[in-house]
Amino acid sequence: MKSRTRLGTAIAAVAASALLLAGCAAASAPATSSGPQKVVMWGSWGGDQVKQIDQMTSKFNASQSKYVVNYVPQELVEQKLLTAVAGGQVPDLVMWDRYQTALYAPKGALQSIDERVTKDNVNLKAFYPQALGEMKSGGKLYGLPTLVDNRSLVYNKKMFADHGLTPPTTWAELKTDAEKLTLTSGGKLQTSGFLLSDPGLFAMYLAEAGGQLVNKAGTKTAFNSPQGLDVLNFWKSLTDAGVYTQGFGDGTNAFAAGNAAMQMDGPWDIPSLDQVTSLSYGVAEPPVGPSGDKGATMGGFGLVIPQGAKQSDGAWAFMKWWATEPKNGVAFSKISSWLPANRDAAKDPYFSQNANLAAFVKTLDYAKVRPSVAGYSDVEGKALTPALQKFMSGELTASQALSQAQVQGDQILQENKK
Repeated sequence: MKSRTRLGTAIAAVAASALLLAGCAAASAPATSSGPQKVVMWGSWGGDQVKQIDQMTSKFNASQSKYVVNYVPQELVEQKLLTAVAGGQVPDLVMWDRYQTALYAPKGALQSIDERVTKDNVNLKAFYPQALGEMKSGGKLYGLPTLVDNRSLVYNKKMFADHGLTPPTTWAELKTDAEKLTLTSGGKLQTSGFLLSDPGLFAMYLAEAGGQLVNKAGTKTAFNSPQGLDVLNFWKSLTDAGVYTQGFGDGTNAFAAGNAAMQMDGPWDIPSLDQVTSLSYGVAEPPVGPSGDKGATMGGFGLVIPQGAKQSDGAWAFMKWWATEPKNGVAFSKISSWLPANRDAAKDPYFSQNANLAAFVKTLDYAKVRPSVAGYSDVEGKALTPALQKFMSGELTASQALSQAQVQGDQILQENKK
């Protein structure tokens, strides 16, 4: 999950960043009478991912003759969209992190699709409700979810078989197995029993411990709690046992290289793992916490139509084609290894007959999305994660880290209420 820039800062910078549009691809153009209408889609996906999206736009373009969708990657797509809206030159469609919808819809940057959904009788119950909820704001729907993900337990099958182990289902089992699978030589860690390198996964562990990130009103943080301490104490028990040392495997894929027995990973990494012929791996649901709570976090992307788009009908046609037709959701999963936000697509044999994909899909049943509270992204990026990093490095105790993050986080939430 990428870090997010606060809306207030982005909006204040609209005028100053107007020059950015000069470097962007042209926004949508009016329809021509001699050919299909051109639909311009922006998104943050770049590099090799552009080819993945291009395969989808090509399939759609070949499926009908009224529209031609063209994907144009953009850095800082959210900020550029605000600039485009202010200047009246917007794309027709944007693919972005669903989390952004509730932040930008109140600013008038997006079109509601409620009337289109009703007119075309779109079955919203086909989507994972968590993902669909991230496309809403103020009781209105502003887009459809397309892709979902989560972190599940990825483990080295050969290492487990050599030690007569099966995938752990609880924190206690994970720690015991990790200790057995850890290998040191000369006092130096050679094989990590469990990679604990990403404090950004705190939300997942907190859910497994039965805790919450914010209170029900969304006015204060809630992670400085007995459950939050359970998470950090569990992490410390792993590092104290020598299962993981800070910096181990940095700059490499230690699991793919055979230098780690377990890690929390997402479906997007499957293609790279499959390319390692010497690696035999499996995927299992995340282990439950001390009281038996299941926990996982759901991220992913959706499609929205900006306010002022000139080819809204074409944008809607593509959005509906991708999101509501299960075969298209499955097709993109085969291209990218992301999971479809359409539950009917997720029931396809392509997923159920692949044990690794099936484990990721099963985890989606109880995965939670991030709080859609104004300012929460900054709570995570500026308060919580930095404090957790200091905890992992030994600069702060568990209690100090959570207390520090709470004070800073509550202040951020309070400032965003103004």
